[in-house]
Amino acid sequence: MNTFGRLFRITSWGESHGRGIGVVVDGCPPGIALDESVIQPFLDRRRPGQSDLTTPRSEADQCEILSGVFDGVTTGHPISVVVWNTNQRSKDYGDIKDVYRPSHSDYTYQQKYGVRDYRGGGRSSGRETVARVIGGAVAQQVWRRAGGGEVYGFTQAVAGVEYAGCEREFIEENPLRMGDRAGYDQALATVQALKAAGDSAGGVVEVRVEGVPVGLGSPAFGKLEGDLARACLSVGATKGFAMGEGFGLAGKPGSAANDPFVQTEMGIGTERNANGGVLGGISTGERVWFRVAVKPTSSISQRQTTVNAQGETVEIAVQGRHDPIIVPRVVPVLEAMTMLVLVDHLLLHQAQCGDWLGSVGGG
Repeated sequence: MNTFGRLFRITSWGESHGRGIGVVVDGCPPGIALDESVIQPFLDRRRPGQSDLTTPRSEADQCEILSGVFDGVTTGHPISVVVWNTNQRSKDYGDIKDVYRPSHSDYTYQQKYGVRDYRGGGRSSGRETVARVIGGAVAQQVWRRAGGGEVYGFTQAVAGVEYAGCEREFIEENPLRMGDRAGYDQALATVQALKAAGDSAGGVVEVRVEGVPVGLGSPAFGKLEGDLARACLSVGATKGFAMGEGFGLAGKPGSAANDPFVQTEMGIGTERNANGGVLGGISTGERVWFRVAVKPTSSISQRQTTVNAQGETVEIAVQGRHDPIIVPRVVPVLEAMTMLVLVDHLLLHQAQCGDWLGSVGGG
């Protein structure tokens, strides 16, 4: 289960403290402009060491394309890309190789496989997302070639506090990747206080996609929001998914939850896009938007009680280099997973219905 997608597919490989992390992208159309300089900016947004709110592990995350590209364009054959690991510190994990860290996958991996790579979590490490981001970078080139619009995410909530604003330019100007400039200082102070206490914070990421045509997604098991949910919840530390107004709709009567259709300059739309740009599993032509809950970083330096492989109760204080909040680094990963889903559905739509005929904004 390390392959995601149907027509546009990625296969992710590698471990946190192995020789490297990589991905094979299959099903990419030929003739798409691609080289390392196209992919690298996406990896730079995900990589560690960007601020004092991320792990100090120093990885340049320089990508190297091994196949599938010739004379600067894709050939239609599998695209293989690798990022070599250069700054592993496996000795940091020697004390916990027989201990099950709270809220980590140590126990489940051991029980399922009978063996696990305890160095940085091995395959369960957030470092695996390097592969997803590379795949998303390739997908975005296809999306742009097809005329698709911007995909962007931002931190919408930190440590249980929601922030309503979204100033697009501010997202990449702050280490929390918040969209709300007015709430940033409060959120930063909260995270810094938790870090000083050896604790961590969680949050919520909102992802938005502009320029989505009508018609992506198909009932009953190929619904666009269903595949977006599966994609996002496959990312480590994600624990909830809400399409559009999501759980907020569940508490309203139908008269308030319903979102009437209206005629706009772009065509037929809805009053408030409450359903996140998807109805009946098919995109409406409006902005696609959803939110994803991200739990606090499980590795904290506070002493906690757990058990070891022998079932004995022990105390643990996780050492190593860890983010006090992983939400900002999850943002580019969720953007990447969104791109993978959209391009897969674009190709599926073309295969079933012909050309990309759906218009943005309905109509």
